[in-house]
Amino acid sequence: YSFKEVFGTLVVQKELFDVVAKPLVEDLIRGKNGLLFTYGVTGSGKTHTMTGSPGDGGLLPRCLAMIFNSIGPFQAKRFVFKLDDKNGVEVQSEVEALLERQRREALPTPKTPAGKRQLDPEFADMIDVQDQGRAEEVDEDNVYGVFVSYIEIYNNYIYDLLEEAPFDSIKPKWNSCNTPVRNGDFVPPQSKILREDQNHNMYVTGCTEVEVKSTEEAFEVFWRAGQKKRRIANTQLNRESSRSHSVFIIKLAQAPLDADGDNVLQEKEQITLSQLSLVDLAGSERTNRTKAEGNRLREAGNINQSLMTLRTCIEVLRENQLYGTNKMVPYRDSKLTHLFKNYFDGEGKVRMIVCVNPKAEDYEESLQVMRFAEMTQEVEVARPVDRPLCGLTPGRRLRNQAFREELSRKLELRGGPVGAGPEEQSPAEQFFQSLPPLPSCELLDINDDQTLPKLIEALEQRHKMRQMLAEEFGKNVLAFKGMLQEFDSSVASKENYFQGKLAEKEKTITGQRTELERLEKKIKTLEYKIEILEKTATIYEEDKRNLQQELESKSQKLQRQASDKKRLEARLQGMVAETSLKWEKECERRVAAKQLEMQNKLWVKDEKLKQLKAIVTEPRAEKPERPSREREREKPLPRSVSPSPAPTTPVAPLHPQRFRSAGGEHWVGHRPSFPVSIPSAHSLLSFPVLLERALARCDRYLLTHQELASDGEIQTKLIK
Repeated sequence: YSFKEVFGTLVVQKELFDVVAKPLVEDLIRGKNGLLFTYGVTGSGKTHTMTGSPGDGGLLPRCLAMIFNSIGPFQAKRFVFKLDDKNGVEVQSEVEALLERQRREALPTPKTPAGKRQLDPEFADMIDVQDQGRAEEVDEDNVYGVFVSYIEIYNNYIYDLLEEAPFDSIKPKWNSCNTPVRNGDFVPPQSKILREDQNHNMYVTGCTEVEVKSTEEAFEVFWRAGQKKRRIANTQLNRESSRSHSVFIIKLAQAPLDADGDNVLQEKEQITLSQLSLVDLAGSERTNRTKAEGNRLREAGNINQSLMTLRTCIEVLRENQLYGTNKMVPYRDSKLTHLFKNYFDGEGKVRMIVCVNPKAEDYEESLQVMRFAEMTQEVEVARPVDRPLCGLTPGRRLRNQAFREELSRKLELRGGPVGAGPEEQSPAEQFFQSLPPLPSCELLDINDDQTLPKLIEALEQRHKMRQMLAEEFGKNVLAFKGMLQEFDSSVASKENYFQGKLAEKEKTITGQRTELERLEKKIKTLEYKIEILEKTATIYEEDKRNLQQELESKSQKLQRQASDKKRLEARLQGMVAETSLKWEKECERRVAAKQLEMQNKLWVKDEKLKQLKAIVTEPRAEKPERPSREREREKPLPRSVSPSPAPTTPVAPLHPQRFRSAGGEHWVGHRPSFPVSIPSAHSLLSFPVLLERALARCDRYLLTHQELASDGEIQTKLIK
């Protein structure tokens, strides 16, 4: 998680104050509001951060010390500023403030602790802050008044911790009969109500607000009157666990001095009231870890509910700012968020200190705390505050002080009182001191003729001096009137000029504000559109990456398929070539074998035709006889261009026979007279010579042929 600043475990309170709280104090003196609260799991050090320890004060005493160190010389007298019951402030005159002080001092018990009495050693070390610091921009022509109040939010009710009422026990006391004892003197504290003033700021009605004049007095109010009344309890996680949200409010009223630089300007519109709220939130906790029961369980539930409402308000504000929506923020669901509604709406600067305990048992709670704290950084609520224009010359206080010092110096030179001021000497006394002294007027003798003439002479001199002074005074009055008239005319002309300029500037500022608001709305709209476009671009980029990955996978797949296809084509080409070569060889072999077979068949047919021709051409008168083997061997036969025939096989003698078929056709057939055995399978028939006349008288011819088959049997063939 990332934050504006991260402090280690050994950080000192001063470093934390300089980074976090000092800018808020400076804004408070400039008239701006501020809110600082500590947030974290119970037992993580929120109260220690806010209050501190002996010798090392926390944020609260350091804020008070810086305020009084900055405005100390310019504080108004007590009761010059008076807070009303409607969250406003009024300015009283010096006489009214004096009467109010006398009335308060006449009371038997003062309402505010004395600032000069001995401090309680219990908290004296906490406000002994070294190097207190001072705000840079302090208007010396203003007077200031500081008011403090201290409240707590307990079980979603608001209680005033500075109220003069018994606060020790809310529960009634029980007697032996287990019934509550009625105590007429005991009045339980009443919860306070939140209201809205005319400027739409929330405030607690009837809350005690104490005017303080020093750091010691303010911290004494916090410690003695308020801190001891705050509700704490012992739980499993923290021995002194805060059971309520405490809010210490510092209000700073400031008003300009008049033109003379003596008194406060009696105009309510010129009063600026700013406040700094220091909030110590109760820690979020889980009841299964704290083992809370009864009241502790109810307190824990209310604490967690108020913190959950705070989270919800921050989330809705963040959503409205990021997306330009106008959802209603549920401030009224909790007194805590309702009280500080104005801060979240932009009436001041908000700072949050997240306290984290490195205990392993707090791991889950610490994650939730840091997640919420990181989200709150995206919410911007601060906006500028318009301060009222005074219109008086700056440096009035210093000029008045210099005038008093010069007047005292001149009176001292004339022999007047050294420490006399314009308030202690009237103009008449100064005039009488400037006249010559009177002689003694005592008459001791009736014949004394010197005392009265001397007195008359002195009186005449005084009368002449008085006339001269009156004439000079008249001349001075006339001259002064003329100067005043000239000054009034010049002031009127300058005032008209400045009013015209101011009206022009106001128009310009109004136009610029309108333009600024329009640009801010446009910026929010554009930011929202940019965010949508970024999300859309992210989605498109993701789709693009997915499609590119898919395209790459498919390209790789196609490449693999192409390479497989090439390998298969090469393999098929090889197989085709091999098969073609094989079949070419086989075809050549078969063609050669077929050619040989056909040649053999042709040769056989030629032999048969020769024999048939020989039979046909044999003379009819001659009786066919079988030629001898020797004659056949010796007698050459005519051949065609055919391969040599196989050796002949002896066959049985053939005898011609004539017969008629059922159709009336004449047949001539040759068949052997007896069966013979043929030793060879590859034999050729020896055809007997048929009589030419027998063939001339027949229509069909039949030759019966016998040879040895492959299975060893004699095969008989009929050739028609």
